[in-house]
Amino acid sequence: MTNTNNIVFKCLQIVAWIIFVGLSIEAGALLVNFIISIYNPAFVGNLYEKLDLSRMYLSNKWIFFGVYSFILCIAILKAHLFYVVIVLLTKLDLAKPFNAFVSGQITKISYYTFSIGLISLIGRQNARSMTHYDFDASPLDRFWGDGQAFMIMAAIIYVIATIFKKGVSLQEENDLTV
Repeated sequence: MTNTNNIVFKCLQIVAWIIFVGLSIEAGALLVNFIISIYNPAFVGNLYEKLDLSRMYLSNKWIFFGVYSFILCIAILKAHLFYVVIVLLTKLDLAKPFNAFVSGQITKISYYTFSIGLISLIGRQNARSMTHYDFDASPLDRFWGDGQAFMIMAAIIYVIATIFKKGVSLQEENDLTV
C-alpha cells in the first residue's frame, strides 16, 4: 500500500469517526428528550433542535410516540451505520481486499442503508398523513428528507457487495489453484 493510500484511509477514518460521534450525539439527545417527555410532558415543546411537537402530544400521545419512534429509529440506524463503516475502514487490508469480512461488512452497510431509506420513506408518509389531523409535518422533514437518496445508495452498495462476494470466491479459487 502506498503512502498516499495510507493518508487517504487515515483521513477517511477520521471523517467517519467525526460523523459517527455527531450522529451518536444526535441519537442520544433524541433518546434522552423522548424519555424526559414521557415523564415530563411539559418538556415536549423544548425537544431537540427546538422541535415542538407539543400540539401533537396533547392531541394524541400515540401519534406522538409513533412519529418520534420513526425519528429515533432513523437516528440510531445512521449512527450504527457509521460504526460499521469505521469497523470496515479499520480492518480493511488493501493488500488482500477480497475477503469474507470485507464482503460481509459491505453487505451490512447496504442493509443498514436500505433500512434507513425504507424507514425514512414510511416515516415521511406517516407524517404526511398527519396533515389530515391539522398537524404541521414540515418541521419533521429534516429527519427523513433523504430517504430516497438512502434507497439509491443501498442499491449501489448492494451491487458493490455482490461484486466483492464474487471477488472473494475468485480469490479463494485462485488461492487453491496456486
